[in-house]
Amino acid sequence: MERARPASLASSDTVGVTNPGGSSPFVLTCDHASNFLPAEFGTLGLAAEDLSRHIAWDPGALPVARRMAATLDATLIETRISRLVIDCNRPLDAPDLVPPVSETTIIPGNAGLSDTQRAERVTLSWRPFHDTIAKIIDKRLSRGQETRLVSVHSFTPVYKGKNRPWHIGIIHDDDRRLASPLIAALQRLSGVTVGVNEPYSPADRVYFTLERHARSRGLACAMIEIRNDEISGETGQRKWADLLTGIFSNLEPEEAKGSRRQAMGKSVQSAS
Repeated sequence: MERARPASLASSDTVGVTNPGGSSPFVLTCDHASNFLPAEFGTLGLAAEDLSRHIAWDPGALPVARRMAATLDATLIETRISRLVIDCNRPLDAPDLVPPVSETTIIPGNAGLSDTQRAERVTLSWRPFHDTIAKIIDKRLSRGQETRLVSVHSFTPVYKGKNRPWHIGIIHDDDRRLASPLIAALQRLSGVTVGVNEPYSPADRVYFTLERHARSRGLACAMIEIRNDEISGETGQRKWADLLTGIFSNLEPEEAKGSRRQAMGKSVQSAS
């Protein structure tokens, strides 16, 4: 578990922003950055060791995203509350917004919540995260700064007994402007197995942050999933951050030259 924070959290403490004025066209999000549970939630009825598992967060994703942001001079927006409290990468009507079960683990503290309790969790973490992303992107677009949105995640090597052979996966929908050149660059790396819409795809409802903030504005976007045994320690985290930074430093979305207005995006009103 990461360093404890005060039991009573203001909304501003549940989302973190690094380098809000970054010059890079890339804005990074880390939607499952933390396994922190505020004191009022206890352990949600789970054993302490469960809170270090992938069900609580995306292990290794945040250090990779932070190193990428620092090298690229990119903005990074991160969650600071465990997705066991509320999953910020889900729409408000998703059945697993507050997951009653994660993988095969029952979450007792998420059973039988009232509408008021669910709304309190939205106010605590979900809304501050998405409001922050919207404000940062809209400010960039208002000053004509090109913006491309990339979310950084990690995944387990084995899920429900099934091995996952990919070292990294790139998730995209039918807008492949950013995903296609990124996939091509990764596939040129020796010894790297690249998943294309693996181990997840937008059909698995994992594309919400990008749909809400990039697709709605016409911005190029992609989701990165790194197998978490690859980034369990500092050496692997540095390796993957540096590999990705090297690619992103020279990465240009497809069609960007022929459609500058689309690449620059459009400002939209933040939805509730």
